[in-house]
Formats: sequence, structure tokens, C-alpha cells
Amino acid sequence: MKPIIETAAMDALMVRLFDTIDETNMAWVIAADQALRSAFGPALIDLVPSYTTLLLHYDCQQMNHAKAFTLINQALSGLKPVDTQAGELHDIPVWYDESVGPELPLVAKRAGLSVKELIEQHCNHDYCVFALGFAPGYGFMGLVDESLATPRLKTPRRKVAAGSVGIADRQTAIYPLLSPGGWNILGRTNVPLFEHAKRGEPLFRPGDKVRFRAISRSEFAADGGDTTPMEERS
Repeated sequence: MKPIIETAAMDALMVRLFDTIDETNMAWVIAADQALRSAFGPALIDLVPSYTTLLLHYDCQQMNHAKAFTLINQALSGLKPVDTQAGELHDIPVWYDESVGPELPLVAKRAGLSVKELIEQHCNHDYCVFALGFAPGYGFMGLVDESLATPRLKTPRRKVAAGSVGIADRQTAIYPLLSPGGWNILGRTNVPLFEHAKRGEPLFRPGDKVRFRAISRSEFAADGGDTTPMEERS
């Protein structure tokens, strides 16, 4: 692996490790994240890992562009992948139902599955958290099975309920709060992602794994879940 360093701004550099998305990338991305944080120390303003890259924002009053470029190369020289088993595994209960997951029938039909089989397949994988973004606490996860891959909606919804679990292409994610969105919604969880993020303690971190678990409407409601149908929120 030979990192490519690209200028992103006068005080930011993009470190590109891979060209394609793959779950095995995360062992290297996390290792690079750790090495760069250690190398830059107090000169580091922010470091954002993603599927194939890391965006590094540094204090240009403490170092110039050339020094930052050199420091990155030194930090990543001889890099070795970390043990991704160290990431936390999150069990996320989801109420899968067409009233809160309007695209359940659509995704099932595209995959040639019954709705029950689709739910089982979506729950039958530990998804890697690749990156955080879009909204506080929003984790981009993957990769869903190719048979479940579904394009984003042609016309995004103006309102997607907090806790909505969706699929877009081979990614899956949970909306932390009420927001616009174009993902195919399959169900809803009551896990308060936004509350964790608001406290500065996001539940998900890059390298973590997420396992979805199907629950009934009564279980969801008993846990305080909002059973308002999606149609009333759009």
C-alpha cells in the first residue's frame, strides 16, 4: 500500500489509502488514524477517517504545508494493519414494518426475496462502520449483500424519522434525527444516536461493527419507540 497525499485546503491534506471500498480497508485506515494522531500531536486540529481516505486538518501556525506532507509520509512508513476485532460490536434492535419502512417491499422484490427473507438477510451480517457524517451520530456502514443493493430514491423525502434504518447501494445506516433523506427505509430503531453525539460521545466509531436484530412492534413501543407511520412524516 502506497498512500497518496492530496491538497484539500491551505491547512488540510487528504490521505488516500485505497481506490475501492472494502471492509478489510478499515484495519489500515484505523492504523493510519492512530499513527497520524500520534505524529501530529497538538498541531492536529481534526482527522476524519472514511472508506478509503483520511482528511487531516492541521494548525498552519505550527507547521507549513511541506512539513505536514513530510510528517504524514514518516508516520505512515512501515504501517501495519490493526486488529479490527478491537472495535465494539453494537446490537441494534429494529422494528421492520412497511408502516415505518416503506421500501421493505421494493427492496425485497428487487432481491427476489420475501419481506421476511429480506429482514433475515439484513440482520445476518455484522456491518463495519466506515465513517461518520451527514448528521451527528450518522454512521455509514457496509457492506450489505450485493443482492440487497438498492439505488437511492429518485426523489428524496423531505422528512425521514429519527431512528429510520435504510439501505443505499451497498451501504446501510440509521438516521439519528428527523431530516431529509433519499435512502430506502426498511424499519426503525429507538437507539438514541443523536443524544450520544450531542454529548460528544458518538455511539458508533469507525471500525466498530453493527448487528441489526428484528423486534416486534410491541417490543419497539414498550421501549418508547415512535410508531408513527412514515407517510405522516413525509
